[in-house]
Amino acid sequence: MTTVAIVGTGYVGLTTGACLSHLGADVVCCDIDQAKIDMLETGAIPIVEEGLEGIVRENLAAGRLRFVLGLDPAVSEADVVFLCVPTPQADDGSADLRYVTEAARDLGRLVRPGTVVVNKSTVPVGSFHVVGEALARDDVAVVSNPEFLREGTAVHDFLHPDRVVIGADDAEAARRVASLYERLDAPVLTTDPASAEMIKYAANGFLAMKISFVNSVANLCEQVGADITSVVEGIGSDHRIGPAFLYPGPGWGGSCFPKDSRALVATAAEHGYDFSLMRGVIDINEQQFGRIAQKVLDAAGDHAAPTVGVLGLTFKAGTDDLRESPSLEIIRRLRDAGAQVRAFDPTTVGDLSPTQLHHLGDLSVAADPYDAVGGADVVVILTEWPEFGKLDLARVAGAMRGGSVVDGRNLLRPDDVRAVGLSYQGVGRS
Repeated sequence: MTTVAIVGTGYVGLTTGACLSHLGADVVCCDIDQAKIDMLETGAIPIVEEGLEGIVRENLAAGRLRFVLGLDPAVSEADVVFLCVPTPQADDGSADLRYVTEAARDLGRLVRPGTVVVNKSTVPVGSFHVVGEALARDDVAVVSNPEFLREGTAVHDFLHPDRVVIGADDAEAARRVASLYERLDAPVLTTDPASAEMIKYAANGFLAMKISFVNSVANLCEQVGADITSVVEGIGSDHRIGPAFLYPGPGWGGSCFPKDSRALVATAAEHGYDFSLMRGVIDINEQQFGRIAQKVLDAAGDHAAPTVGVLGLTFKAGTDDLRESPSLEIIRRLRDAGAQVRAFDPTTVGDLSPTQLHHLGDLSVAADPYDAVGGADVVVILTEWPEFGKLDLARVAGAMRGGSVVDGRNLLRPDDVRAVGLSYQGVGRS
């Protein structure tokens, strides 16, 4: 049995460790946060992620998964070490590799000869060499193995991937990493490290481009009287395009797309190439935040300080992640324009975590959706939680002061909204 150490227990590290143990590896996950380790040892998890708690508990009980504080007890006996540490965005848009290099330096003092160090963190092209230099070990191989996990479906994505990408200049090291995934029914693409790193950035950049494109088309639909729902059905049925990520909305956000798209532009600039297409994708997304905010303000009518009920705070449904959430950016713009905002999200019920408190600040958070819309001049849906599509619209209308709904995710049937006496605006809908 291969012994695997996971450095970092965030979204990527925790999912990777739990799923590799599920596939049969002996996995030790380490972190520097004692409170998080204490929680994980009980089988509880600090994030909302479908199926993850069950797989953690199952493999803890089976003895294939452990959690420890600090690097030394985790990596000193490991055959393979996965780096799953944060790569935040620097001021110039590039990826900040300090956590990666610090972890690699520490690993260089601790790992056994013959260990394979796998970079799972999303890093710019060329970071393979940065990790190798920080390790400063000729007897340790470095492999790039980018993740393609969607928050909310990370366990499914890990166990049912479209592909496994492995970048290495050492064929035996690549084979050892590939063997960890051999129980999966997925092709393994083995390439050079730079190509593996580029695949990750290019994939996220392309998906962000699809969303910005469909939002632009939706905005045009509003001008010409077309309906984006029909347009998306028509273009998404083309097998060359496909329906995935063709859902108009308030813009894209989260922990990956904003950071990775800017890093792609910064990497291109560093190498003398103006990636104008990607810059345009980012600009369109920023414009979408403002466009949705203005829709809400216009729908509120003549109120100088309208009351806005916001449904949805996380950047997407199925996760509690508030990082770079379009909802929070639109709320900021609404409040800057003088609006009073009260919001609800399924993940902000009860006591809030320190991370949630950090992102939400002094925002008024409601206990349920009907509390959020009470006394509102306008209601706006900003996250595609399924329960928002099943609201008692008569109850919503009765709780509101005004009569306008802005459906930023096209969850509701316009006729149903109008049937209770409310006006309806979606995104790109005639």
